[in-house]
Amino acid sequence: MSRAEVDDVRGTSDVSGKGDARVPDAREVHDAREVRRIWTLGLFRSELGITFRRWRTLALLGVLAAVPVLVGIALKIETSDGSTVGGGGEGGGPAFIAQVTNNGLFLVFTALAATLPFFLPMAVGVVAGDSIAGESSSGTLRYLLVAPAGRTRLLLAKYATTMTFCLVATLVVAVSALAVGALLFPVGEVTTISGTRISFGEGLLRALLIALVVAASLIGVAALGLFVSTLTSSGIAAMATTVGLLITIQILDQIPQLHAIQPYFFSHYWLSFADLMREPVYWDELVKNLGLQGLYAVLFGSAAWARFGAKDITA
Repeated sequence: MSRAEVDDVRGTSDVSGKGDARVPDAREVHDAREVRRIWTLGLFRSELGITFRRWRTLALLGVLAAVPVLVGIALKIETSDGSTVGGGGEGGGPAFIAQVTNNGLFLVFTALAATLPFFLPMAVGVVAGDSIAGESSSGTLRYLLVAPAGRTRLLLAKYATTMTFCLVATLVVAVSALAVGALLFPVGEVTTISGTRISFGEGLLRALLIALVVAASLIGVAALGLFVSTLTSSGIAAMATTVGLLITIQILDQIPQLHAIQPYFFSHYWLSFADLMREPVYWDELVKNLGLQGLYAVLFGSAAWARFGAKDITA
């Protein structure tokens, strides 16, 4: 039992140095831990409510939901005369686009491939960048820390909220694409990239798995945005910096001369989710992607914790 736990139960510290203060029993320590756990869950619920009630968040989700609608309508118009969609090679967005008119489920994969390079990470960058800096600029960060939240728990609640937004944003794109695809195009058995056929039900399961993988692909961006958010007291500056870094990394990932370091960019394996539509599934790049995102999460999460823990809160 640590001294901090004793102090939490007592509500004060023994400053006399005589060591004659009553030591709480195990039940009291357990109750104190339970109070902290409930407080942490309450803080997380509060952050979720605040984030998803903001008009900016709702606008971002609305834009993401509109992308599959626009793509679906464009494909429907292009193929209304019986022509086919121009497609590319295997594995990327063009291959999925070529399949949409045959099966509306492929609009889910096409929409995720279209939004992942920019729209999804930009939305996550905005939410993550504003997480700490926005509280500081509005003058509420100091009051949050006056409450028994603690800097570490507050930072974890902010990051968990951003991760929840990653999942919700990805599912919004997927559900919107599924609805539009089912309305505009036929649905049925799914032909994988490898040429084998699977049932529509299994195709839906793979679509859900792909959505989860895409959401997990954004945890590196979320950690980066959280770290940037601890460096400034301006929410706008933090959001702009996060999005700017995202665009810069995307550009660098396309320069052939940088091929030696490109596998270490968090965006390099983003489109590897297409390998889930092969039979059998190719796991190599999927595992590399998830491992890389975990590395970025640990690196920038630790940097955010170190910075926020030592930061002088004046607002």
